[in-house]
Amino acid sequence: MEIHTLINWYKTNVEKKVSGRYLNFSSIVDLINLYSGEYNVQIIGHSVNNQPIHKIVLGNGPKKILMWSQMHGNESTTTKAVFDLLKFLSIKSDFSKNILSDSTICIVPMLNPDGATAYTRVNANNIDLNRDAQNLSQPESKILRKLFNEFGPDFCFNLHDQRTIFSAGKNKKPATVSFLSPAQDKDRSVTLNRKKSMEIISVMNDMLQLLIPGQVGRYDDGFNINCVGDTFQSLGVPTILFESGHYHNDYSREKTREYVFYSLVKSITYICKNEIRGENFENYFNIPENEKLFYDIIYRNFPLIINGEEKKSDIGILFKEILQNCKVNFIPFIENCGNLEDFFGHKEFSGNDIDYFPTDINTFKTHYLAKI
Repeated sequence: MEIHTLINWYKTNVEKKVSGRYLNFSSIVDLINLYSGEYNVQIIGHSVNNQPIHKIVLGNGPKKILMWSQMHGNESTTTKAVFDLLKFLSIKSDFSKNILSDSTICIVPMLNPDGATAYTRVNANNIDLNRDAQNLSQPESKILRKLFNEFGPDFCFNLHDQRTIFSAGKNKKPATVSFLSPAQDKDRSVTLNRKKSMEIISVMNDMLQLLIPGQVGRYDDGFNINCVGDTFQSLGVPTILFESGHYHNDYSREKTREYVFYSLVKSITYICKNEIRGENFENYFNIPENEKLFYDIIYRNFPLIINGEEKKSDIGILFKEILQNCKVNFIPFIENCGNLEDFFGHKEFSGNDIDYFPTDINTFKTHYLAKI
């Protein structure tokens, strides 16, 4: 499908039943019930706090794709994109018919419902599920591994969010979407499994460069066998990590969600139409590695008194995401003061343009942070 056709569809058909940053199980249960009449929807287990975990299986083709979202409960962007994908494929068209005859797609839309409820990375036992792939100490980890073994995927999509600090390389552009073909050994060997993942990522990147040029990053491939992606890759299944990042003024991540949706459609289409041999993987390495070069806000050349000396300083501010009354609020805090000329702000202000100059950092906090 041509990208302009997909964009036009999305403008009027985005799944409006899910939006914003805070998604818990109650946010998606109606959609799960909606698709239970059309697809194979089953409860495959329960979380620590006994919330149900579902799988949604669609299609009956030979190429099997397994994807899961909200392994980290506070990473909801890809969950929204997954439901956009389900809505798109539920429309009766030649395109969806071909996809569903060529592939079988198994989706776990919310692996960590307890973490989603609390808006935390970890589960109810304070365990990061993405560091539990070997120990399998948590019920949610066991559920995913059992599904992996039973479904027998040809490809895995590990769907996540990343922080606003990431840039796409050393450029003043955020890593709106990042990808990774995880390592499967400590030497980060470029194995056949990795090449297959890299080939698919390269295709998604080519598409995204038309839409958000320079805003695609490559996530660090340091090996950790305790991570799910590294484990599944080491078990012989090409695995792709998706990381949803920041887009300008998009803290609700609705634009990022859109680009993840396009990426999902593109990758699934490519898998269905091609025999993935890992032959066209080289362009993966042209994607710039993620760098941690962004603050949410930078005040440049701001006059402060630091250690009794008056000097101009840059002030780097980040937001903490705090759940309050079922809404995520972005609370600013000072992360760094000093020379930040090698860093970027999603918003920047010049001290030269501000009439009131605080005399110390505490006055700055009182006068400025309260107004952000």
